[in-house]
Amino acid sequence: MRRGTFRDDTVDYAAVGATHAPDLMQYPPERSIPAENSWRIGSGEERFQTAGEALLSWTAQRASGLRVEDVRPAPGPAYAGVSFDAEGTPIAPSKNEVEQRFDAEGTPFVGPGMTLRLRGRVANMHADAELRVISVTEEKRRIGFVLGTVGGSVVRGEESFDIEWRDDDEVWFTVRAFDAPNSLLYRLVPALVKRRRRELFARYLRAISPLYATPV
Repeated sequence: MRRGTFRDDTVDYAAVGATHAPDLMQYPPERSIPAENSWRIGSGEERFQTAGEALLSWTAQRASGLRVEDVRPAPGPAYAGVSFDAEGTPIAPSKNEVEQRFDAEGTPFVGPGMTLRLRGRVANMHADAELRVISVTEEKRRIGFVLGTVGGSVVRGEESFDIEWRDDDEVWFTVRAFDAPNSLLYRLVPALVKRRRRELFARYLRAISPLYATPV
């Protein structure tokens, strides 16, 4: 099992880790718009491992039309830290070092404390944001990570991505998020925030499991 969490004051929102709160949809962070969705993407351990590997190598972002740039691992050795169980309860920290992995192009896999830049277009609007990996989870039946905004985005907030291999052998992909508008347009028209989020969710699903995608 590997759990890694990074806490740093450079993120531009206060409720770090709130995407793992069980009551996110009922009580989102102040002035933010919550969202979540889950999709069954297959069954069996092989499907789980394949989807998890894709997730940790940035496939959800890259295959959804976003460019992953300027990926920088956290300074110093990575560590396992405070994380959350399925009920959202904090888990005590440990100090196990995390081995860094790389994809075929030499880009580091997702790691706690890592920063990166995402660029592209979402809902016909330019996307350009600096993000930090807040936490990473690799367990026997769950693989996932949390991304938080550092700056430059039209919204500020957090996304969590989880692949779960359930006891009934089904594999599910869950994305949760909360977005607080930054740009004037998004503050004036909150519906654009929801539209942006719906499109991102649909793109992530197509990226991780094309067979289960639906048109935007």
